[in-house]
Amino acid sequence: MSKLPMARLDRLLANLGYGSRREVHALVRKGAVIFDGAAVSDGGLKVPVVADLPSRMTIEGAPVDPPAPLTLLMHKPLGVVCSHREPGRSVYELLPRRWRARTPGLSTIGRLDLDTTGLLLITDDGPLLHRVISPRSHVAKRYVASLARPLRGDEGELFAAGTLMLESETEPLAPAVLEPLSPTKARLTITEGRYHQVRRMFAAVGNHVEALHRDQIGGLTLPDALGPGEWRILTLEEQAAIFA
Repeated sequence: MSKLPMARLDRLLANLGYGSRREVHALVRKGAVIFDGAAVSDGGLKVPVVADLPSRMTIEGAPVDPPAPLTLLMHKPLGVVCSHREPGRSVYELLPRRWRARTPGLSTIGRLDLDTTGLLLITDDGPLLHRVISPRSHVAKRYVASLARPLRGDEGELFAAGTLMLESETEPLAPAVLEPLSPTKARLTITEGRYHQVRRMFAAVGNHVEALHRDQIGGLTLPDALGPGEWRILTLEEQAAIFA
């Protein structure tokens, strides 16, 4: 039987962004940390770092934040960026403020640009992040593109051929699947993640993407009930669905 991973309370809560170790000890002294129904009196207490910790511990009356590894599913809204360094409002500002101080830090799995909406994954799980974005995984991403001009009719064949070259690229794109939805709207599934790839693909055939929305990664689909700017924790079953 494997042993449960354990951590000192002060180190764990500091890594979850609740403050420095000194600040965590102050929370303990005022009785703000409750574990298994009793107030914690020792900041050095060893506690299990397990997924159900929020059901066993509260901080100032609220369930403790989930420990790592943590993966979130977000419906990215229009007008926010996916980087800590780009100017403008970021997706991280849609999360609890203290989460920006978590260790390990949260990162997006790939990016959606400022003008693209839809399914975004955010995680502190390095192996999961690299598995999703690795070219060897061939995880498909599906987008709905609203176009400035009607489809010509030959885009599906051209995108599927695996011969399309984008401007300034030296390797052709992998085959992609186009599904027309209307004269000026199409669903496009790709297995790569090149810079602004979907927009550049339509530009290569003389069109312009006016709106772009990602609704699926692998076998994981953006839930209809999750509105723009909303997020929730991804379950293990949903993580597995990415690679199904």
